[in-house]
Amino acid sequence: MQWSEEQQKLAEKYRKLGDIPVAERRYKCHTCHLIVDEKPCPQCGDEHLVIMCPLDHCHCSHEIISGIEYCPLCGEPVCPDCGSHDVVQISRVTGYLQEVSGWNAGKQQELKDRKRYTVA
Repeated sequence: MQWSEEQQKLAEKYRKLGDIPVAERRYKCHTCHLIVDEKPCPQCGDEHLVIMCPLDHCHCSHEIISGIEYCPLCGEPVCPDCGSHDVVQISRVTGYLQEVSGWNAGKQQELKDRKRYTVA
């Protein structure tokens, strides 16, 4: 992923999402799929909102991509073509395809650490 200069500055300014001042935070509601500026969600009242990464533009038009990259700020998987954080990552484990989001932290880190090769 080629991050813009503005995105790179944001990633350098804030080392993790918790460093973003409360006044500058935006949140994602995974219940009703809204992006809101404060808690609770005005539509569903959900208090358990996730801080939205400022590098996330919330829309990926790609259906299937062959690889995945990780956001330099929040560490979440992103589309390597457009940088959207709204991707579902799947992997084959012992013959089954499953979403990576259901894996424990150790298995997710193992996936991030894997070396990937392309046979030419």
